[in-house]
Amino acid sequence: MEPGGLEWLLVPMQQLVSWGAAGAMVFGGVVPYIPQYRDIRRTQNAEGFSTYVCLVLLVANILRILFWFGRRFESPLLWQSIIMIITMLLMLKLCTEVRVSNELNIKRRSFADFDLNYFWHWSKFTDYVQCVLTFTGVTGYITYLWLDSSLFVETLGFLAVFTEAMLGVPQLYRNYQNRSTEGMSIKMVLMWTSGDTFKTVYFILNQAPFQFSICGLLQVFVDIAILLQVYLYSYYPQKPVSHTAHPASTKAL
Repeated sequence: MEPGGLEWLLVPMQQLVSWGAAGAMVFGGVVPYIPQYRDIRRTQNAEGFSTYVCLVLLVANILRILFWFGRRFESPLLWQSIIMIITMLLMLKLCTEVRVSNELNIKRRSFADFDLNYFWHWSKFTDYVQCVLTFTGVTGYITYLWLDSSLFVETLGFLAVFTEAMLGVPQLYRNYQNRSTEGMSIKMVLMWTSGDTFKTVYFILNQAPFQFSICGLLQVFVDIAILLQVYLYSYYPQKPVSHTAHPASTKAL
């Protein structure tokens, strides 16, 4: 059979693989949070999940969308950011409702208090939305003013992916504080690791901006460090580090 005779089959298959990879990029990032969301909803306890993870991802993906206006990259990466922002808002909504329902402290905190001691530890989901909208408005305006500067655009892209690379750090630190990974979904971390590995390979093969590939590798290393914590604290239990109780550091929000 002539080589050209298989083109009718190879071309559609290549297209399907391309669509599959794009779909995995768009929705694959949110899949790890499904088991964590279900665990929190089932146990009505969000103590094991650090909502600073949500903060990191919200900041990173907002900056990535703004970066797109200065340097266009592949559409699946743009849609991935939009889907991730929606997912993180849903996670925040659930965690806020669970924490407030379990909290005995009557004192309510809000974004409008401008109290840094309680930053990202507010009592209503709407306060988080206000914070996200404020950040988006300020950074969007700055980006609009400096969009013609290639240095600013490249720096914005680096900040976006570097912030995302720090995704696992809040969870890493929380585990270290608790000397335990109890309450954290191990499935979520395993999915982080596999997803970040796939994402980094995707960046390299598709010649995405260099910031994406470098920070993708860093993200994989952080994921592996969290998996090492799972092994360490499971087989060699340790006493929690004694530290002063503070809502911003000991609560899930």
